[in-house]
Amino acid sequence: MSPQELRALTDGELTTKLDESYEELMNLRFNMSIGQQRDVNRLTSVKRDIARIKTILRERQLAAEMN
Repeated sequence: MSPQELRALTDGELTTKLDESYEELMNLRFNMSIGQQRDVNRLTSVKRDIARIKTILRERQLAAEMN
């Protein structure tokens, strides 16, 4: 997802999306280990999505602390 789409989501939705992304990452890693998954690019994109979500959540946390 793009950062603009992620910023439009609420904190609860972002947390849910983060949990889903971690689960997808686990499944991709498992499939890679047994030789079912050959698309390494999907693994990279899921990791980047996780990083984006965590960054946005942290930005919101810092903004709340400043107020």
